[in-house]
Amino acid sequence: MKTLIFGGKVVNEGTTRPASIVIDNDRIADITEGNNTPRGSYDQIVDATGCFVLPGVIDSHVHFRDPGLTQKADIETESRAAAYGGVTSYFDMPNTKPQTTTIEALDNKFEDAARKSHVNYSFFIGATNDNLDIVTNINPHRVPGIKLFMGSSTGNMLVDRRDTLQQLFLKAQLPVMAHCEDTDIINRNMAEAKAKYGDDPDVGHHPEIRSEEACWQSTKLAVELASAAGARLHVAHLTTARELQLFGKDRNITAEAVIAHLFFSSDDYATLGTRIKCNPAVKTKADCDALRRALTDGRITTIGTDHAPHLLADKQGGCSRAASGMPMIQFSLVAMLELVDKGVLPIERLVQLMCHNPAQLFEVTGRGFLRQGYKADIAIVRPGSPWTVTKDIIQSKCKWSPMEGHTFNWQVRTTICNGNIIYNNGLFDENSHGEALVFRY
Repeated sequence: MKTLIFGGKVVNEGTTRPASIVIDNDRIADITEGNNTPRGSYDQIVDATGCFVLPGVIDSHVHFRDPGLTQKADIETESRAAAYGGVTSYFDMPNTKPQTTTIEALDNKFEDAARKSHVNYSFFIGATNDNLDIVTNINPHRVPGIKLFMGSSTGNMLVDRRDTLQQLFLKAQLPVMAHCEDTDIINRNMAEAKAKYGDDPDVGHHPEIRSEEACWQSTKLAVELASAAGARLHVAHLTTARELQLFGKDRNITAEAVIAHLFFSSDDYATLGTRIKCNPAVKTKADCDALRRALTDGRITTIGTDHAPHLLADKQGGCSRAASGMPMIQFSLVAMLELVDKGVLPIERLVQLMCHNPAQLFEVTGRGFLRQGYKADIAIVRPGSPWTVTKDIIQSKCKWSPMEGHTFNWQVRTTICNGNIIYNNGLFDENSHGEALVFRY
């Protein structure tokens, strides 16, 4: 099967230029610069005139809820949402039921994804206080890294023994991706909030409970331990300006920002309420602005979604009762393209953060770039095509989004995964299947 993509502007490795791409089966066979269409015989021709052609997005932080929490989401529905959003690969987190903290649980996830996933996939192995031998001896070609919960979160996977943390960083051969919040600080803040405001404080108090100090203390500890051990640490979902000062100095110590913290601020609790309740909390406008600035100065290395669907019924209540997390993968690329329009970052930097850097940081083999011989994972996006998020277009199983009612100016027109057109102008290939990602070859 030979496919030609012509007429578009290719954004790749720091440049934007007119170019055509030839795909042979699942790989990029040729990239021809300029406006001239390559001659030849093709089984499929994609006219990308007026569009930008990007590498498919690699989302290194999702919770697809399979197994055990499939009333909220599952691999089939969420990978479909990914395809609609130009995301061609994802790394799923281990706080499922059962937790992905054993080889058996990891095997089961891969088997499930091979049947269900429309786009490419892999899974973090989760650290606990008791599975150090498993996570430090995992097959390095199979998983992106080790997920570490250094603070309070869902799933009861808190690693809180200092000796275990030290040993993990000393022995880990893979990147450690850490959720950093200090549990003791959060618990004290929650107790104080309940004493003032009742058993379920309003969600507006969420960033006071899961506070800047809780994030700072935990992130600072993680950086200190990783630096002392010479380990590779990637801190997930950074939320505060204060934490940013810890990054950009050591290439082994990197940070992720997620869409929620780049797009929303604490001002939005008044209108969106618990729809934007997540852990760590969405914080101040100043924090949001600082994170945006860090996208272009080297302190933020990757953009993820922390895609974490819940039923709307689970999102009722306040700080204590409402579940934390939101579905975001379908709208991550267009949300970041909105920041491009606002001058927050150039489109070339967006591609660096969402495609190139995840591939390089986690050493994904043959993906993340538009290069001859690489897998043909491609997103084609069109500017100047306003559309509004409505419930009927949401592909996530939970069928809601904090983006409902928002109008985007960019549209994902086509998603190609392993050379196959899986999404095109509202049409979806129900028979599409992704592949297990391979690392470090």
